[in-house]
Amino acid sequence: MKKKTSVKFFSLLVASGLLLSACTNTTGGDGKKKPASNGKTEVNVASFPKTVKNDKQPIKDGSLTYALVSDTPFEGTLNYAFYDGDPDSQVLGFFDLPLFSTNADYEITNDGAATYKLSNDNKTITVKIKDNVNWSDGKPVTAQDYEYSFLVIGNKDYTGVRYGDAIIQSIVGMKEYHEGKASNISGIKIIDQKTLSITFDKANPSLLTGLWTYAMPKHYLGDIPIKDLAKSDKIHKTPIGFGPFKIKKIVPGESVEFERNDNYFAGKPKLKSIILKVVNPKVILQTMKKGEADIAEFPTDQYPAAKGSKNFQFIGEYELAYNYIGFKLGHWDAKKGINVMDNPKFQDKRLRQAMAYAVDNKSVGDKIYNGLRFPATGLIPPSFPTWYNEDEKGISFDPEKAKKLLDEAGYKDVNGDGLREDPKGKKFHVNFLSMSGGDIAEPLAKFYMQCWKNVGLDVSLVDGRLAEFNSFYKMVENDDPKVDIYLAAWATGTDVDPYGLYGRDVPFNYTHFVSDKNDQLLADGHSEKAFDHAYRKKIYDEWQSYMNDELPVIPTLFRYKISAINNRVTGLKASYGEDQYGWANVGVSNENPDVE
Repeated sequence: MKKKTSVKFFSLLVASGLLLSACTNTTGGDGKKKPASNGKTEVNVASFPKTVKNDKQPIKDGSLTYALVSDTPFEGTLNYAFYDGDPDSQVLGFFDLPLFSTNADYEITNDGAATYKLSNDNKTITVKIKDNVNWSDGKPVTAQDYEYSFLVIGNKDYTGVRYGDAIIQSIVGMKEYHEGKASNISGIKIIDQKTLSITFDKANPSLLTGLWTYAMPKHYLGDIPIKDLAKSDKIHKTPIGFGPFKIKKIVPGESVEFERNDNYFAGKPKLKSIILKVVNPKVILQTMKKGEADIAEFPTDQYPAAKGSKNFQFIGEYELAYNYIGFKLGHWDAKKGINVMDNPKFQDKRLRQAMAYAVDNKSVGDKIYNGLRFPATGLIPPSFPTWYNEDEKGISFDPEKAKKLLDEAGYKDVNGDGLREDPKGKKFHVNFLSMSGGDIAEPLAKFYMQCWKNVGLDVSLVDGRLAEFNSFYKMVENDDPKVDIYLAAWATGTDVDPYGLYGRDVPFNYTHFVSDKNDQLLADGHSEKAFDHAYRKKIYDEWQSYMNDELPVIPTLFRYKISAINNRVTGLKASYGEDQYGWANVGVSNENPDVE
């Protein structure tokens, strides 16, 4: 299964669910209690093991099939500096890796492909790549390869979105390089073929959880202009990495055949090959029952039907992710590299608050996601136990409060048709962008629209239909004027610092919310003072409360992820933090998968 990396690394995820007929009068949860039974299935998320249960010895040179569960092809941008969506990240995890492993707190360790040492002032990190770490074409992974990744991301011709990361921007000389005033990054020094140092303009406590840890093969990609890299065949058709497997064949958007990398630095992988194939969510249950796939991140809506299956088992953990509803508050000014909050439609936060109070997230979690998701209370999920604010209640379901807020903001039903006009008495309509994905995506969108209709708001889908993942992402990223609000989810990465999603000068701030207070809180959260955990905790508690008041996004659900694993699979863990290099340890105990 997919492993998240130690870097601050965001993925836009699909948000979908099961039929829920209408908003009810149940109250919202506080995020600390286990989801309640809804009469359909009762799930104790703590009961899911984190490691597959199979004590048999793996056979020699086995093979397995991995199902990438998606209703859309994977885009195939197979490079960490350029990919945008979760499907591509699942492909990447088999053949390319971060230089560092991480511990249970997502902090980098010296157990991976490289070791590190921090200077006494915490401003310089010296990285040494281990001697036996080689690209899949046999060339060594070098310090120049690691430097090259920063040179790509920081270049003015770079077409991806990683430059918005605060740690990358704080490298000494990065700004001058980004502006074209320097030909290299002065803060990055090559010491020898395997060693380099990176100096930052200030100490940042997120360095050990948010450092960019991906090298790029300069010998392989360096002849391609940076502006053309993202579309090159060397990234889409013949990418290389230094992971446990290497790509043998790609059928674009549909499947990837991986073969073992016999020279993998951490030891010969147990499996000889892995076949990854895209499987539609509608048929994944039957695919697993027939043994046509060994591993799949499993749709929560199908868990009741899958519960009790004999030929496969479930492992799970809380996700480094949350679902949310985003408001389009402005636009991204690409020339200046900043977010501009200039869309007047949702500037009154009482309107945003009303739309939050109108939705019944507890019922969504219980009835749509079968108890595997539960009401979000803020923008830092409980998978960050140190930084999650247990005292923050968030926005509960309270339609009467929603109506009161709308009245106060001047949104009233002037003509008696049951729908509210804007404060000027004109028709008020909201265009809602929501993704396709399984049988339950449309009913979920309809549920939210019904919630808003119940408080007098006229909301309909953009273009009258759901958008598939790639179209959805492009509309959100490009600030399509048809989009007022959108339903999505963030995979947060393992660095708690939310700057990369909500900073003034980062492209991932898709709502384009900006304020002086937000700037200050985000800066304080990764300041040198924030090496003191108590201080940083105080700042992030305040930030979560502040964002729950401003509500540029409505946090809707925290998530529990389950994966279906055929009984013949051995050595697979669900852990985000401690098993970055885990695919080398995965095997199968039988030649053929168990079937039901």
